[in-house]
Amino acid sequence: MLTSSFIDFTGRVAVVTGAASGIGKATALGLARHGADVVGADINDAGLDDTLNAIRALGRKAAGVHCDVSKPADVNALFETVDREFGQVDILLNDPAVVARFKPEDLALEDWQRVLDVCLTGYFLCAQAAGKRMIKQGKGGAIVNVSSIAGSSALGRGNFAYSTAKGAINQFTRELAIEWARHKIRVNAVQPCQVMTPIVKKWFEDPATDLNSLLPRLLSGIPLNRLAEAEDIANPILFLASDAAAMITGAILPVDGGNLALNAGGSLIW
Repeated sequence: MLTSSFIDFTGRVAVVTGAASGIGKATALGLARHGADVVGADINDAGLDDTLNAIRALGRKAAGVHCDVSKPADVNALFETVDREFGQVDILLNDPAVVARFKPEDLALEDWQRVLDVCLTGYFLCAQAAGKRMIKQGKGGAIVNVSSIAGSSALGRGNFAYSTAKGAINQFTRELAIEWARHKIRVNAVQPCQVMTPIVKKWFEDPATDLNSLLPRLLSGIPLNRLAEAEDIANPILFLASDAAAMITGAILPVDGGNLALNAGGSLIW
């Protein structure tokens, strides 16, 4: 983990969506280790409770809200909790994701819409709610969106809706960064490669997945030759949310073991 002398969130309140597991959980715990109080949101209540208990064990304040970010009423309830419990928001992590893995010709409209509702509209609803409060507070803030290498490089493998949403998140990040720069609100994104999150683990454990074929193909696109762990993504998020990145906004940061550099036109031969 990054050292506390380099990054300090003392006195700040962070809202972390997708906090029950994976990147969201790792980031929530990292924020707490560096002094932030955290409001976590997720639809996985048991996982969220585990995260909140771990934050409290670190000596930080924590609150949690059952929240489907695609539902405006849930997002309103989330930020009403922020207002009531803490009275401020300084950092937002937009992290929720849902995958509908189908060939484009077989993708049902409801599955397409669900991916966009969570992976794009949900990010907008949370960013808008946080941004309004940050503007009113008048002291700036930091928003970090979790995008994906899928937002810059086509993945295939039935990721059509997901990749489309992540490409939109990249431009969403740039536009918000420019719109809110005058309010000293920085907006950035990270682009992970495949991360060993519950979604990926479920994919690997699916009987229909030929892991013996899939894993070597995935690793062949990652020059560092391993999948990422959640903490590998959380650390750059902490940096982007911190004062150490005070001059960075509108950045789309690959955290991908070299995948996008490779896909710029090279091929990997071991």
